Amino acid sequence: MSDDHGPVQDVEVAIATELLHILEDSYGTGAGSARAHVHDDSVVVFLDDLKLQRSEEYLLSAGEAHAVTDVRHHYQQAIEATFRAAVERATGRRVISFASITKLDPHYAVEIFRLGPAKEPGASDPRSG
Repeated sequence: MSDDHGPVQDVEVAIATELLHILEDSYGTGAGSARAHVHDDSVVVFLDDLKLQRSEEYLLSAGEAHAVTDVRHHYQQAIEATFRAAVERATGRRVISFASITKLDPHYAVEIFRLGPAKEPGASDPRSG
């Protein structure tokens, strides 16, 4: 990856686009926008203006926000491998850790990925052996 806005920006757009697509496809609702930021060994993705399902909107109006964040937390645990794979494809690096948080005022989620070491030029991928 490069840091001169070219390749890094392409990776960031690819990650944001794919995670938003995964969210929409698997959860049934998406977000108004997605932005990814790649820096050294970390990737942070903001999913802004989360679109809630009708049942989630009803729970919020009934004062049950914790139920919405709890279900979303369980969803993030279930979708973790898929999100990791998307980030690994885009960065060419292994994801060694993942964390996620959903906030409801305003509605957004933050996905945080820690990356393993970058491969040395000419080094083989230990996963391929």
